[in-house]
Amino acid sequence: MTSGSIRTLILGGTTEARRLGARLAEARRFDVTLSLAGRTRAPVDQGVPTRIGGFGGPDGLARHLVETGVDLLIDATHPFAARISANAVAAATATGVPLLALRRPEWTREPGDRWIEADSVAEALGHVGAAPRRLFVALGRQELEPLEAAPQHRYLVRSVDPVEPPLRVPHADYLLDRGPFDAEAETVLFERHGIEAVLAKNSGGAASRAKIDAARRLGLPVHLVRRPPAAGPSLDTVEALLAAIDHRFPPTDRGE
Repeated sequence: MTSGSIRTLILGGTTEARRLGARLAEARRFDVTLSLAGRTRAPVDQGVPTRIGGFGGPDGLARHLVETGVDLLIDATHPFAARISANAVAAATATGVPLLALRRPEWTREPGDRWIEADSVAEALGHVGAAPRRLFVALGRQELEPLEAAPQHRYLVRSVDPVEPPLRVPHADYLLDRGPFDAEAETVLFERHGIEAVLAKNSGGAASRAKIDAARRLGLPVHLVRRPPAAGPSLDTVEALLAAIDHRFPPTDRGE
């Protein structure tokens, strides 16, 4: 990198963040670092220099921005990473470092969808009801504790890393897998396990949409947790964000 490179810190952990990092790295005017929270034990190769671990809240992130001379902060975290996004807004405000945010569009209903939406996992479980059901769970390991308050259900829990310690419920099976997933395979999975309902977050994106499509095919209800309020304005595609970056930091050579 040259001394005139635009030091860019991407708060990542999503497919979109990885794609964005690769696109910026192709343009030699960016010095890109992608930051991961460290919740996944073996993250996929991000294709650019990567740091692992938190910053110590908004103040810690602000210090990092100043100490490393960051010119541009990009929040491309998961739509449910509300705390990290709020920290990014606070740190950018405190330091004056420009902040851009990328949020993939949430899923929207299609004909045949049987969605029951809720604002939390606990509320979603309340909608499932007291009668024992076989539930497919795709929430992320940090969101599973409320399931212990409904031990009557049989849970099939999918995660990238093992759930440790296991849930304190009598009936839970665990499936380790990483997307993208296929609707055909998801349909077979649900049928094999006798799944009666799906419990998931409205994460959006194509990589994990297959479970929603499979549920529609089988006529299954989907108990879907709504996204938390956004910490600030955002763009919804990598291309739109790249255009916004070019607007803020115009390339000196359009052929670059």
